[in-house]
Amino acid sequence: MIVKVKLFATLRKYYPEVPLGESFNVTLDSGSTIAQLYEHLRIPEEQIKITLVNGLYCERTYVLSDEDEVGIFSPVGGG
Repeated sequence: MIVKVKLFATLRKYYPEVPLGESFNVTLDSGSTIAQLYEHLRIPEEQIKITLVNGLYCERTYVLSDEDEVGIFSPVGGG
């Protein structure tokens, strides 16, 4: 299956070749979870704060479907 992934904030450093604001396709085995997507992308889970699938918050155990759109956000701080 193929999911569209968009990385936000500091997570963009893991895929610097992807233009700002663009998503990219990731091929996964059918039945893969968000945690397996993190592993496939080689992004440490402690670097991830929130994951949205088709605009809705999902836990790491959520099973992805073909053509899902996944947004992954890092913790953000500021003052």
